[in-house]
Formats: sequence, C-alpha cells, structure tokens
Amino acid sequence: MTEADSTGQFLANDLFFVMHDDRTGRIRLHPRLIGLGLAAAILSELMLAGRITVEKAAGDVRLGLVDTTPTGDALTQTALDHIVAEPVHPFRTWLHFLARTARADVAGRMTDAGLLRPPTMRARRHVPVDPDTAILPVARLNLSIQRREPFVTASGVLLGLVIATGAASLVLLDPDPEYMGDAVASLPAPFKELIAQTEAAVGAAVLSRS
Repeated sequence: MTEADSTGQFLANDLFFVMHDDRTGRIRLHPRLIGLGLAAAILSELMLAGRITVEKAAGDVRLGLVDTTPTGDALTQTALDHIVAEPVHPFRTWLHFLARTARADVAGRMTDAGLLRPPTMRARRHVPVDPDTAILPVARLNLSIQRREPFVTASGVLLGLVIATGAASLVLLDPDPEYMGDAVASLPAPFKELIAQTEAAVGAAVLSRS
C-alpha cells in the first residue's frame, strides 16, 4: 500500500480482525494459531515503534532492545517491560509466552477502544462494533494484491503474518504466491525473521495436534 496506513501502531488489532469473522466474531483459525499470530503482531508493533529488533547470530534468534522509553500503549508496554526484565530468552520463548494471553490482551485493548463488544450471555465472544471497520484490514490486503501494489513495511508484515498463520487461504481472494512471496521478501531482515519464526512455530503447533 502506497499511502500511510493504519496497521503500524496497532497491527495486532488488524490481525485480530483478519482472524475473526467481521460480523459474528467467530474464529477463523484454531485458537493456538491465533495466539501465536497475535503474539508475533505485538512484537511487530514494538519493532515498528523502534523499541526492539530481531537478531540472528550463529543460528540463535533473539530479541534485541533498541529503545526502552514508554510506548504509550498498555499492551505493548507490558510486553516491553517483560523483555527488558529478562532479555536473554530466545525469540521463540517470547512468542510462546505472549501467545498464552495474546488473544485476550488484544481483544481487551480493542474493547477499550470501542472496536469490539465484550462477550454477553447471547454472544459469548467479542463481536465487532462495526462490521465495515472489521473488514477493512482484509479489504486493504485484497485490494493491494489485486492492484499488485507495493506494500509499506507495516502492511507487508500483516500480510506475512496472515500467510504464516495459514489465514491467507481463508481471507485472500487472489493469493498469488509469487507476488506475496516477493512482498514478504522485500521486508527488512528483522521482520522477515519474525515471520519465518512465526511460521515455524505455527507449523510445530499444527503437527502437535495431528
């Protein structure tokens, strides 16, 4: 997408919408895969904000601290505080740690922002307040793919996580593998590594259920 896009600061919100039905709020993927995807999206938000990066050395992938100033967002601040306190853990450890509560954490932030309705006795799930808003992240991805537009970093990361979690086949109308592969390959190296690590974790989760 060539215009300034909204996925950067709250990329996890957009991925949450992608992974849930825009009207009913029903999940489109297994909860474990949603958790891993949203955990990666939370880390992506910190990377896009210049707080952390992903570093690979001698086959070891870890998070590197770049800037520990407050993020201005409770969700990402909590994640950053954990990373600052224990920076030695491998990337995959952080991914699984955040995945345990990522869906609830992101849903809470979106509820506070007026994007989701909290669960009720009738609808025991978070339902989008406005389906037209909920469908926008998928619509933007599909429009960019249809037009073969270049992706800015944030939208490219969103596309990469949609692919990595297996959601692409469910929400993308024209999932051109070559075009999408080129879009992800054009991302800065730390984001490509984040997506590759997420895809590997998703693959391991799928195998563990088979």
